[in-house]
Amino acid sequence: MSQAPEAQPSPPSVYHERQRLELCAVHALNNVLQQQLFSQEAADEICKRLAPDSRLNPHRSLLGTGNYDVNVIMAALQGLGLAAVWWDRRRPLSQLALPQVLGLILNLPSPVSLGLLSLPLRRRHWVALRQVDGIYYNLDSKLRAPEALGDEDGVRAFLAAALAQGLCEVLLVVTKEVEEAGCWLHTS
Repeated sequence: MSQAPEAQPSPPSVYHERQRLELCAVHALNNVLQQQLFSQEAADEICKRLAPDSRLNPHRSLLGTGNYDVNVIMAALQGLGLAAVWWDRRRPLSQLALPQVLGLILNLPSPVSLGLLSLPLRRRHWVALRQVDGIYYNLDSKLRAPEALGDEDGVRAFLAAALAQGLCEVLLVVTKEVEEAGCWLHTS
């Protein structure tokens, strides 16, 4: 499969798409899956399936530039036999069984600016985290290149900082088997 023009090959073994339009959900999906499996057209098709009778689709931007909601991400993952599990922010991160998790998708507040002028608006931004060759990476499509977070302690520290900001949501990307068994969670 060929890489999209916005894909960055660095570090060499880590797939990373860069931000284009409001397609952060598409980039987060591809980055967490480590290959280009979804496009804007595929996401728009999912939107149509989710709201077939809707003139103004509630799952994407009215302008047609993306800005997809969580339902699109969940449906995309389900179509691949995967699941998205909401992380309950009240749980300690030590209960997160990271070896059972394929990757994470975060929904974070993102400031809006017009050139150098910062506007008093907040948008939402989807960000993927994924382990590749034993190292966890922040695969935020707004970054020039993947940002190494290190081992499990590094990704937990990143998650703790993101959750401490208050408006962060975390989705665990897992197989259906892991979802059904609930083994993404250490309960002891």
